[in-house]
Amino acid sequence: MTRKWAIVAMAATALLVTGCNTVKGLGRDIESVGEAGEKVVK
Repeated sequence: MTRKWAIVAMAATALLVTGCNTVKGLGRDIESVGEAGEKVVK
């Protein structure tokens, strides 16, 4: 039973870490698009 919970906990942790990296990468992409837009406008 303990092994089952350990596997569930590891899977949840992996999903959370992956999700955080994805959101961080998306934020960087949006920021770079905004900066490129500012350069075009100036």
